[in-house]
Amino acid sequence: MDDVSTPTQTLPDVDTRPEGVDTTSDDTPKMFHYVRKAKITESAVTGTHVVALCGEVFPVTRSPKPGSPVCPDCKKIFEGLPPGGKD
Repeated sequence: MDDVSTPTQTLPDVDTRPEGVDTTSDDTPKMFHYVRKAKITESAVTGTHVVALCGEVFPVTRSPKPGSPVCPDCKKIFEGLPPGGKD
């Protein structure tokens, strides 16, 4: 398992996309978090937990739709990352 105790040391080479947690009573996520792209499918299939850029830990259960609210902490961290993108 990746060392997440100091996430700022490993984030520059991380591909991310938002994933939902914090659901409302109608099972709609209140906000989405940025997580490692490589872990999204694994979590969705096996139910393993992912760690968001902000430190939130949760299983992937939803995909974001355009305009979905994003965790402000994740967004701030993500915007501070250098461009990476192989995909």
